[in-house]
Amino acid sequence: MFTTLKNAFKIKEIRDRVFFTLLMLVVIRLGSQLPAPGVNRHYFSNWFAAQTGDAFNFLDAFTGGSFLNMSILALNITPYITSSIIMQLLTIAIPKLEEMQRDGEDGRKKIASITRYVTVGLALFESAAMAIGFGRQGLLETYNAINIVTVVAALTAGSAFLMWIGERITENGIGNGISIVLVINIISRLPQDINQLFEQFVFGKSTALAVVAALIIVGVIVGMVVLVVLLNGGMRKIPVQYAKKVQGRKMVGGQTSSIPLKVNTSGVIPIIFASSLMQLPVVLASFFSYQGTGIWGEILKGLNSAYWCKPSEPIYSIGLLIYVLLVIFFAYFYTSITFNPLEIADRMKKQGGFIPGIRPGKPTSDYLTRILNYIIFIGALGLTIVGILPFVFNGLFNASVSFGGTSLIIIVSVVLETMKQIESKMLVRNYKGFLND
Repeated sequence: MFTTLKNAFKIKEIRDRVFFTLLMLVVIRLGSQLPAPGVNRHYFSNWFAAQTGDAFNFLDAFTGGSFLNMSILALNITPYITSSIIMQLLTIAIPKLEEMQRDGEDGRKKIASITRYVTVGLALFESAAMAIGFGRQGLLETYNAINIVTVVAALTAGSAFLMWIGERITENGIGNGISIVLVINIISRLPQDINQLFEQFVFGKSTALAVVAALIIVGVIVGMVVLVVLLNGGMRKIPVQYAKKVQGRKMVGGQTSSIPLKVNTSGVIPIIFASSLMQLPVVLASFFSYQGTGIWGEILKGLNSAYWCKPSEPIYSIGLLIYVLLVIFFAYFYTSITFNPLEIADRMKKQGGFIPGIRPGKPTSDYLTRILNYIIFIGALGLTIVGILPFVFNGLFNASVSFGGTSLIIIVSVVLETMKQIESKMLVRNYKGFLND
């Protein structure tokens, strides 16, 4: 990786792209420190301290601390991520959007334009809900119509500005801009979380205990990173043979290719969906200051990840089992709407392709479905392990950090994808293949 970066800086175009990306990231971090006008910046800090769940800490990690500080970038790119997921799901459900997606570059541009409008609409709704819902409770220094409009405009503009920066990074920088913005937000919290871990388990302890604790912390982090790398790199290639045919006086076809099936086909989406679904009742209860009692209070505790894996209260770990089932379900569900074995089999049949030993048509579709189900289960299992480890350590040792499984998957995925893009740009300019050096 370091050799790739060293060689990349020798090429002016790539060097300019890297510097542009770094400059945009500096702008983002500066914007994360600018306070929204008319807002009490200490309100959410105090409010967060009174909450027992980690749903808001998770949100704060995704926004790089902007939400906790109530900066003009408090909403960050979360509205864009939500709108992208909504549009991806609607593309499957609405034939008109599916037709746009198949129209090539023009169709993708139209879908991207709709996604921007949905992003602004979501940002407007979220900022208005915050300004009105929390404004009268102390978020706004003066609760009146002018301050509400000002905060809504500032937060919506900040989210739109970050969306624009992400698109500029994609166009003029390196990698997917939105993903890089998300990664820099998560990374900005890592020093604080690691320092918190060392203060809790290393500093002030005896030398032997401190060394063992430090080795365990480093070992767990490295182990999770290795597992995430394996999940992202794992792939099953299905060989495809194309039949030979005569065109004019030439024999064409007879080529061999493959269908790559990634182990972690759905990426981090299942964890995000499962976490959002589990934490939604907890967030709503906190928002309305509802203190659950009786059976509803017990249900809220079961849904709250802060109560999972605690030896003193094992009953609440049932929520963790529900979470695991949701992750596996969404892994299958999301893959089913993004990869269609029947469509792949029909396309192969029309192009004269076939899987060796498998008849074209329905037998090919059934074969792909069987292999895909097996691969998804392995990927979902690995994803579940990465996702629940932070909850296990939080419950057993009270080690709460923001760089949990979801954050690590995002960081590793984006870093690997960015490195691949740098390598591909360099390979275009260096036909000797520096990757084999």
